[in-house]
Amino acid sequence: MAIDGVILKGIGGFYYVRTDEGVFECKAKGKFRKERITPLAGDKVSVTIRNDEENTIDEIYERKNFLIRPPVANIDKLFIVVSAAKPKPNTVIIDKMTVLAEKNNITPVVVITKTDLANHDELKAVYETTGYKVYSFSVEDHSELDNIKNELSGCLCAFTGNSGVGKSTLINALSGNLQLETGEISDKLGRGRHTTRQAEVFPVGDGLVIDTAGFSSIDFTVDNRIYSDELQYYFREFSEHIDECRFTGCRHIGDKGCRICELIQSGEISTSRHESYKAILSEIKDNKKWDV
Repeated sequence: MAIDGVILKGIGGFYYVRTDEGVFECKAKGKFRKERITPLAGDKVSVTIRNDEENTIDEIYERKNFLIRPPVANIDKLFIVVSAAKPKPNTVIIDKMTVLAEKNNITPVVVITKTDLANHDELKAVYETTGYKVYSFSVEDHSELDNIKNELSGCLCAFTGNSGVGKSTLINALSGNLQLETGEISDKLGRGRHTTRQAEVFPVGDGLVIDTAGFSSIDFTVDNRIYSDELQYYFREFSEHIDECRFTGCRHIGDKGCRICELIQSGEISTSRHESYKAILSEIKDNKKWDV
């Protein structure tokens, strides 16, 4: 029987595919290995279900987008989960995730967790000023949980962020019936241990949610490669002012006549976001399109 479905997760070469007939364990056909295509959570696929033989993924339909880290496909919204404390928010990591989302035509949504542990007004203001939707959540305060759940409706959404920020706790609260494993924060290291070991899709409300493994860094020089001349277009608050700079090819790092720098000085663009831009630009300065 041939049927279409969505990959929920992959473990040890086996993939679990949700179809209208149920969830089936499948192996990917060898052609994908030859074509260097790795099936991802979120992939829309065609599978053959057999009674006495191995079920197979026969075709991976064209992806509208995909990320290497986290390894997911066909994402509508990327929920960037950041804690107000324990671990301390890393704005460069947050901004790298917004860049990934913008590059891949994914809507970024920021959720600040553990808001009962520290004031988060300044962090929230940075991303609201940028134009992103920002929500708050803690084990003590679920007042915005329904608003977050409404964001999921009709969408495939990936939840991502540093280890220990509370992604699984948030998804458990959104679902009401999931019991994803959650982890404690190491006082010595200031970060959490990994409780999600692979990307996995769950139905939550009227949408689908992918919980992804936590991380502490994102590399734009190898995975999710980004080039220095395109970075400016992935900072939403920069894009509408790029043509207002005095000189063509302005890098927005303090050049004379830079409109972006003027807006930073006036407070219309966040200094935090500009510092992230400069840090990422320095990291990818040697990325050349002709090297690929």
